[in-house]
Amino acid sequence: MHTDPPLDPADWEEFRALGKRIVDDIADHLAGLRERPVWQPVPEDVRASFRTGLPAKGMPMAEVYEEFRTTVLPFPRGNIHPRFWGWANGSGVPVAAYGDLLASVINCTLGSGGNAAMMVEQQVIEWLQQALHWPAGGSGLLTSGASMGQVTALAAARVAKAPSAAAVRDEGAVASGVQFTVYGSEETHHSVDKAVELLGIGRRFFRKIPVDRDFRIDVGALRATLRADREAGLHPLCLIGNAGTVNTGAVDPLRSLLEIAREEDLWYHVDGAFGAFAQLLPSHHALLDGLTEADSLVCDLHKWLYMPFDVSCVLTRSEGMLEAAFSSSADYISSTAGGPAAYPLAFSDRGIEQSRRFRALKVWFALKTHGIGTFAEAVAANIAQVAHLAARVEAAEDLELVARSDLNVACFRYVWPGAAPDAADRVNRGILNRLQTEGLAMPSHTVLDGKFVIRVADNNHRTDVTDFDFLIAQVRAVGAELRAAEEDTGPAGTAPPAGGR
Repeated sequence: MHTDPPLDPADWEEFRALGKRIVDDIADHLAGLRERPVWQPVPEDVRASFRTGLPAKGMPMAEVYEEFRTTVLPFPRGNIHPRFWGWANGSGVPVAAYGDLLASVINCTLGSGGNAAMMVEQQVIEWLQQALHWPAGGSGLLTSGASMGQVTALAAARVAKAPSAAAVRDEGAVASGVQFTVYGSEETHHSVDKAVELLGIGRRFFRKIPVDRDFRIDVGALRATLRADREAGLHPLCLIGNAGTVNTGAVDPLRSLLEIAREEDLWYHVDGAFGAFAQLLPSHHALLDGLTEADSLVCDLHKWLYMPFDVSCVLTRSEGMLEAAFSSSADYISSTAGGPAAYPLAFSDRGIEQSRRFRALKVWFALKTHGIGTFAEAVAANIAQVAHLAARVEAAEDLELVARSDLNVACFRYVWPGAAPDAADRVNRGILNRLQTEGLAMPSHTVLDGKFVIRVADNNHRTDVTDFDFLIAQVRAVGAELRAAEEDTGPAGTAPPAGGR
């Protein structure tokens, strides 16, 4: 006699009915995004609900869902809203959510073994290679984000460029007598700091090269630093090119960096966390020239390919580079002549994780549903929208364009004649605080040339130019109000909350 599994629904019809209701509610929620605030603070009574203890007994799943609707759904980060342009967050393609649901249902882990999920991930990697014009003989791995991609790529670089790959893996770099150095501009993402720490290279040996007035790496300073490090007996390992920095969207001279990397026998890595997807546009091939000849590349699909979090990709130029850094063996994961363990590909040999989510399915769903051309059109639209914003800023006497990339990032601020630097910073902090806390719009901020600026990164497939017209109007109106208060009484506004990448 069989008994019902204790963690499966006791009533499958009840489970089915709740699922239908959830899908209906999701569709209504997404269709009505524009009518909601971008972001709002979580009230104290809701905060208190997340401080309750571990449930000893269960409750009906419909009641759990109702609690989600009242305590979680109304208070999101906001990045699916059409007026979210903070940090570098994607907006989430709805059909991809079905892929995530189905991935959870079949619950595959993609370390190794022959099954369709493994083949889907391999196909998605090949599609990304085609979309980005990456060498067909290359390899790749889906990861949680570019931060994990940086670690993966630098680990591959460490093995590929070490005097002895075996010694580095067995003893570590320092024990084998090597002190590596890594090079990138001072605008390089902070995840590289974490990567060099984790890999034992050390942050002191990540050389942050100055940038020019356009926030691109200073090639002359790079050459001088390389020369000094070699003279000091250090082992230059990797050169990192930025295909879109987080601060300003600046693209380093990727072709020049490629040539230096080849001259110096360095591993050439490109951080294209969001900017790599401009490669979908023929208009931007010249800007990204050199990207497809790198030894490795990271790109976040949950940024400028609009996928739900999380899914990223690290690509390598040649097959076997990742396996050289990460392959391992144990009796319990050894191959067999038949069955699933006979499958020749093991993603666990390309990175750190053995247990891996089926991230590829949502990408597979979205690309099959929309086609890569639709995503290219959305990327082009974001670039055009930011160009529209920049033009509106430059046309306004009370706004200053501080930085503008050829991609999807623009930084600007409210200004007025005779404003003291600290007063201008206070007013711009106040503007941003009002925009965010009142749920009007969600740009983020940074500091450029000592100035606090409002930063827009448009990775949003729901945005249109009217949203930026709205932003400009709000910035000018709030700015005029806070400027008047500043001139009358002093400090205006407070610093906004910090965000992620």
